[in-house]
Amino acid sequence: MEDIVLEAKGISRTYEGKVPVKALKKCDLSFRKGEFTAIIGKSGSGKSTLLRILATLDLPSEGELYIGGEKVNGMKDSALAALRRRKVGFIYQDYNLFPEYTAYENIIMPIHLDGRREDPEKITELMEKLNIAGCKDKFPGEMSGGEQQRTSIARALATNPAVVLADEPTGNLDVENAGEVAQLLRLASEVYNQTIVMVTHDSQMAEYADRILKISDGCVEKVLS
Repeated sequence: MEDIVLEAKGISRTYEGKVPVKALKKCDLSFRKGEFTAIIGKSGSGKSTLLRILATLDLPSEGELYIGGEKVNGMKDSALAALRRRKVGFIYQDYNLFPEYTAYENIIMPIHLDGRREDPEKITELMEKLNIAGCKDKFPGEMSGGEQQRTSIARALATNPAVVLADEPTGNLDVENAGEVAQLLRLASEVYNQTIVMVTHDSQMAEYADRILKISDGCVEKVLS
């Protein structure tokens, strides 16, 4: 299908050792353009392993991964790094901002790392939509947790990626800020037609998504909508 921007076919991940651990077992997943998907599961269920594979930070032991129609398996490291910079946005639980750079500088960092120049008007508009225009010249240490996470969201969206992957994005926030961040992720899917995949243990936050995938013991157990 033309609107599928991220697809995993039969992916498995086994960690070798004295006792091999099967973290993922023959998972088939696809994510459409503009769709907001939440993946829920208990600790050890395989959701973090799945997210790392979808992010190309880890490779499956079996199966194939496609991002924006490109097959990830077999790519050289340099090509994989370029694909990750251009087609995958990341939102982390701990924000992962550079403390010595302002909010604006953090947001444009991935664009500059890819050897491109940002569009200042577009970045300013993005910051306004995410309610952090007033943080433009602030450093992370001068911002609240909610402002830092909104800055992290802006950074993920700034490159127009094929997909944004969010790893427990509300885990370090209070209930009010967590709800605001989940709403902003939904806004991004609706306004920017952005594909978003969020891993969370919080079923309340998952309710903001268009669909919910539940993973258990390395398998996608069922789909909730």
